[in-house]
Amino acid sequence: MSAEEKNLIEILEEGHKVDVVKYIDYVSAPQAGAIATFSGTTRDMFEGKTVLELRYEAYVPMATRCLISICTTARSTWDIHKIAVAHRLGPVPVGETSVFIAVSSVHRADGLDACKFLIDELKASVPIWKKEVYTNGEIWKENSEFMEKRLELAEKRDSIVKKPVVEEHRRRGCCGSKVRVEEDEEHKDITGDNKSSS
Repeated sequence: MSAEEKNLIEILEEGHKVDVVKYIDYVSAPQAGAIATFSGTTRDMFEGKTVLELRYEAYVPMATRCLISICTTARSTWDIHKIAVAHRLGPVPVGETSVFIAVSSVHRADGLDACKFLIDELKASVPIWKKEVYTNGEIWKENSEFMEKRLELAEKRDSIVKKPVVEEHRRRGCCGSKVRVEEDEEHKDITGDNKSSS
């Protein structure tokens, strides 16, 4: 059985709940001494605001390719038997699971480390977008992992670009002198200076 045949990756259409037992059963095997899981659920509060639900959208073909790539990287780093990744689309009410990951491995350390890597990379790079719906409004959210990855890539790019070009860009900003953006406390969420709900 090839590595890809040992992965179960599902982006679930709106209205389909995550079947946790299905994914745990999929990764279970006699040679696996450990099954590590992560379940991301919608919580009821975020920074003092009452959350009604999360809503997810995705570019499914690319999201699937990204998840396959992430699973391949995990397999090349840890001794893993099987991987299952499921992510819901559409509304996910408070208390329900939006993302679930299960990893089976001979030893627990590999399974736990791989499971953490998989969720962190999913949040950082897979084209799945989240909107938080509150009692008093809604907002599209960037995951903190996405922002960290973006900063990391920017730092790598800056070290490659010639210093004078970087300094000129920083002096002018991304849009030159035509646009000045000022941040206020009321719109702080939009800047990405936040943490996700799952």
